[in-house]
Amino acid sequence: MNKIQVLDKVFAPSIPAEKILEQVRRVASEINRDYEGESPLFMVVLNGAFIFAADLMREIKVSDEVSFVKLASYEGTSSTGTVREVIGLNTDITGRPVIIVEDIVESGITMAHMIETLKKQNPKSIEICTLLLKPEKLEVKLDIKYVAMEIPNDFILGYGLDYNGLGRGLKDIYTLVDER
Repeated sequence: MNKIQVLDKVFAPSIPAEKILEQVRRVASEINRDYEGESPLFMVVLNGAFIFAADLMREIKVSDEVSFVKLASYEGTSSTGTVREVIGLNTDITGRPVIIVEDIVESGITMAHMIETLKKQNPKSIEICTLLLKPEKLEVKLDIKYVAMEIPNDFILGYGLDYNGLGRGLKDIYTLVDER
């Protein structure tokens, strides 16, 4: 893995695809254990979580359903701090366990907003499943049950995460090293 340039920024390899998939399998195993005999709704946050969700769902053995929601709070390499709901939930979640599948939790503002919105629909439970967590960046208290990996407060790219819409299809995760 070599450094890559995306638009005006240079990124260095930081998490290889093999390690990502190993952690996805671990998280799926935990979910399979915790939801045995249940049928959770996996609510995937687009666009960033689509690759993580696809790999996760291939490892899920419990009966499940998948729905997609699109929330936006980013511009370029930083969060705007404001969540805009773009596409809402079209599935009845009353009395159902819900697992929110997210690519990365940083400030936690997006997740807190989403949880508050979902609670109004009376689900049985709501859990968060994230590929990446930046614990030192959290601004709100969240109980995140399923975390594939914790990372430092760096800007990253690949495996569904993008920089201005580019780089989502990279199999590995890269870290910003040079802002040109």
